[in-house]
Amino acid sequence: MPQLDTSTWLITIMSMFLALFILFQIKISNHSFPSNPSPKNLTLSQHKTPWENKWTKIYLPLSLPLQ
Repeated sequence: MPQLDTSTWLITIMSMFLALFILFQIKISNHSFPSNPSPKNLTLSQHKTPWENKWTKIYLPLSLPLQ
C-alpha cells in the first residue's frame, strides 16, 4: 500500500490561508464606515413610579415572625 505524500500539504495550507486573508480583506474593504461619529443627545426622561418615594420590604418566609 503506498504511503500518503504529505510534502505538498504545507504549501497548500499556507496558500489557502493567504487566499482567505486576501478574500476577507477585500470583503471588509468594501464596507463604508462613518469617519467621525457624532454623539447623540440623550434626553433622560424621568418616570414617576409609585415605589420611588416609598420604602418597600420583601417579606421572605424565613423572615416572618415565629408563631
